[in-house]
Amino acid sequence: MTITFDALGVSHDLVAALADGGITVPFPIQALAIPDALAGRDVCGKAQTGSGKTLAFGLPIIERVGRAEPRRPKAIALVPTRELALQVHDELAPLAHSRGVRMLAIYGGANMEKQIKALTKGVDFVVATPGRMIDLIERKEVSVADLDIVVLDEADRMADMGFLPQVEWILRQVDGTHQTLLFSATLDGVVDTLIKRYQHDPAMHEIESASVTVEEMTHRFLYVHQMDKVKIVASIARHANRTMVFVRTKRGADRLAEQLDKEGVQAEAIHGDLRQVARERALSEFSAGKLSVLVATDVAARGIHVDDVDNVIHFDPPEDSKAYLHRSGRTARAGETGLVVTLVLWDQELEVKRLMKRIAVDQPIVEMFSNDKRLADLTTWDPNAEAVTA
Repeated sequence: MTITFDALGVSHDLVAALADGGITVPFPIQALAIPDALAGRDVCGKAQTGSGKTLAFGLPIIERVGRAEPRRPKAIALVPTRELALQVHDELAPLAHSRGVRMLAIYGGANMEKQIKALTKGVDFVVATPGRMIDLIERKEVSVADLDIVVLDEADRMADMGFLPQVEWILRQVDGTHQTLLFSATLDGVVDTLIKRYQHDPAMHEIESASVTVEEMTHRFLYVHQMDKVKIVASIARHANRTMVFVRTKRGADRLAEQLDKEGVQAEAIHGDLRQVARERALSEFSAGKLSVLVATDVAARGIHVDDVDNVIHFDPPEDSKAYLHRSGRTARAGETGLVVTLVLWDQELEVKRLMKRIAVDQPIVEMFSNDKRLADLTTWDPNAEAVTA
């Protein structure tokens, strides 16, 4: 029997609003977490990016959040990046609007005066990055004293990016009893410390681990030549709707986007040095399918939620297996399959072979040039049928 949002305790009006958006069946993390969150319990959810966490905390907040006084929100979701703040806001805004819940995304790089103006009118539910939230608290433009619900989304990534001191500073300012919902791909180390310190008897829910996602992806490792790398990316991207390409540096991202444009492939770079409006535009065009390639650095890509990414290309091999999984997880989301291609130069062979061992992918690295017809469909091509030609 298929579980419905009705059966989880979600009100009929919100179920109807979800259905209007084409959402009728909850993802596993939603089915597990929503009933406990609606009951007011602290919830700790272990789930990968793309597993449906936003609705898992967003629906209970929209159901339960009270009316806020000016500058004193009733609910907050802390997220690691401005891109994620916007995406969480945009996903939940139609549901919030249907209930008259006032929502606001607060993040650095945007006009602070506009954010202050909205807070002064009254905002019930804030989605915020830690840095900008602290700025506003210290300026006394917002108070967290009235919070009834606190969400820590992608807690492991906030830890990876060095934001936990800021997150804990905010949590220490929250007065009284409140509900805390925490979602993370991993629950060990510093994330476990957060759970023990800021949650009370949380309901623990876990869905499939990253290893399942690895199996859902198609992995290809190609020996390439430096002068041919850009053309290979272009060849792969021409046969897909959306491709994300990962590079190690901001300068490398800009350079590759320009080179792909010269190859006739529409590409934009996304990294920390870009103005916020440029980042938002690139992400919006990529999500809408107007832009076929997004070139990203690791930090800029964290928290980006775009469905239906066909390919992930590691233009520069990732630093380790964890980075490989974070990058590659942009495809094969929510049960879909996806293609992940790693480009390997002659002097990167050893590090890539070590990486392959760690992610338990056993296949040869095959030499390929940009005019190779196999690039049109690397998913059906079988590298194990080939000899390694390094």
